[in-house]
Amino acid sequence: MADTVPPEQRMANQIAANFRHVPADQAAEAIAGHVRRFWDPRMRSRLFELVDAGAGSLDPVVVAAAQLLRQPQGASAG
Repeated sequence: MADTVPPEQRMANQIAANFRHVPADQAAEAIAGHVRRFWDPRMRSRLFELVDAGAGSLDPVVVAAAQLLRQPQGASAG
């Protein structure tokens, strides 16, 4: 099992696959919303660790979603 994919990576890539029919920016927002609503803080932290480590097999839209998740909610309001 040396080639085990972390569960957060697998799940995030699966979510991204479900949004391939929409433009990448919309997909990233949808993925970020899903993760924000349904993933617990430990799972989100692990996703950030994977992104920071440059996990090459993460879908680029997942990386964009993680960047959105790092922005404070409501930062664009005002």
